[in-house]
Amino acid sequence: MQVRTVNYKAADAAATLTDSLLNTGFAVLENHPISADRLASIYDAWGRFFASDTKHDFLRDPVTQDGFFPFKSEHAKGADKKDLKEFYHVYPWGKVPEELAQETRMIYADLMTLGIELLSWIDAEMDDDCRQSLTEPLAKMMESSEQSLLRILHYPPVDGGTESGAIRAAAHEDINLITLLVAGSKPGLQAMDKSGQWQHISCDAGMITINNGDMLSLATGGVFPSTTHRVVNPDAHLNQSRYSMPMFLHPRPEVELQAGFSADDFLQQRLKEIGLK
Repeated sequence: MQVRTVNYKAADAAATLTDSLLNTGFAVLENHPISADRLASIYDAWGRFFASDTKHDFLRDPVTQDGFFPFKSEHAKGADKKDLKEFYHVYPWGKVPEELAQETRMIYADLMTLGIELLSWIDAEMDDDCRQSLTEPLAKMMESSEQSLLRILHYPPVDGGTESGAIRAAAHEDINLITLLVAGSKPGLQAMDKSGQWQHISCDAGMITINNGDMLSLATGGVFPSTTHRVVNPDAHLNQSRYSMPMFLHPRPEVELQAGFSADDFLQQRLKEIGLK
C-alpha cells in the first residue's frame, strides 16, 4: 500500500494527491499552510479541556450533534463494542467553550478552506467519465454548506480493565467526501490494503492525512475507494493519551450523491448505524 506524500507547494501536487486517493484511498499532505506549532497549541488547549470536569457542562445535543461526547459514546458500523475514546464536535453554528472558541474556529475555517481547495484539485484531475457522473463538481457541493464537522478526539490511556476486543477506534469508513486528519499526537492509525492486511499510516507532526469518505465513493461510483481504517491500542511503553483532530468535509444536505439519494439521507442512515441517533 503506497500512500503518497504530497508536497502542497509542488507543481504536481494535485496529480499526486489524486493518484494516491484513487489507488489507496489515502494521502499525506506536507508543506501546507497550517503550521505544526499552531496544531500543537490546539492539542494542548483541548487536552486541558478533556482533563477538566467542565467538559460535562457541554454535553452533546442529541438533535444537532454538537458538543461533548463522553467516553465510549460511539461504536463503528457493525461493531459490538464501543470505541475507547471521548470527543467534541465543532460546527460553525455550534457551541464551543469560550476559552477555546477563537483558536478552534480559526482552525475550522482554515481546514475548510484547505479541504475545498483539495476537492477542486480532485475535480480537475479525475477522468472525464468520473467527472460527468457527478451531479455537480465536488468543490461546488461544499458551497454554503454548514455540515462539515471538526472532531477533537481524546483517546485516554488504556487500562487493564478494558473489555477484551475493544480498541480506540474499530475498523470503519468515514461518512463524508474527504477527511483532513491532523497528525495524531501519538501513533496508532492503520489502513487496510487491498489484500486485507493492516498497514501503519505514518504522519509526522504538522502533516495532514487525507482520506476518501463513503460520500465520495458513492458519488463517483466507487472510483475513489473509501478505505477501511482504525486506531489500535498502544503498546505498554506508549500507553498515554492520544489526541487527534479530523475535519470531515460534508456537502450541503440536499446534494444528490446518487439519483434520488441525498447527502442527508446517507448521513442520517449512518448516524443510526454507529449509535449516535
